[in-house]
Amino acid sequence: MSLVIDTLRISTITEELCDAEVEILAGLFEVKDYKAGQVIVRPGDEHPDNLYILAHGDIEVKIESSGEDSTIHVLKPGDLAGIITFVGGAATDISATLCAIGNTKVLSMERARFETLINSHPMMVYKVMRGVVRNVHGIVRRVNSQSAELSNYIYRTRGRY
Repeated sequence: MSLVIDTLRISTITEELCDAEVEILAGLFEVKDYKAGQVIVRPGDEHPDNLYILAHGDIEVKIESSGEDSTIHVLKPGDLAGIITFVGGAATDISATLCAIGNTKVLSMERARFETLINSHPMMVYKVMRGVVRNVHGIVRRVNSQSAELSNYIYRTRGRY
């Protein structure tokens, strides 16, 4: 199988799609290669409203705090990135830098290409966007859990610290 199909099958965006729909969606993606340390997206970049899915390697998600970059998460194959601008958010809403860790392959799809499916495959678009929402929900749950853990640590609550 192809890298694109294999990656889509492990992503949340295709959980509700049949094989034929995955094939159609796969035709909208292009594979991009990045070397170790190469920036994929950074705040202020002028780039299309792309959805990225990590196909191979790891991507470091970093934010700048007090003049230093801090890693807040490491993406694994199948994880999504670029969701904010893909769903219509402004590029100014981007606060994280995505950097390749080692040689990395990323699937990239411009929002405009995805929107071509609205008239021809509206149910498929709906299912993919449900997958995007599930992904975002997972991120929110993870951040909430980490916030609760940090709060417990700081205030020494629940007898764990």
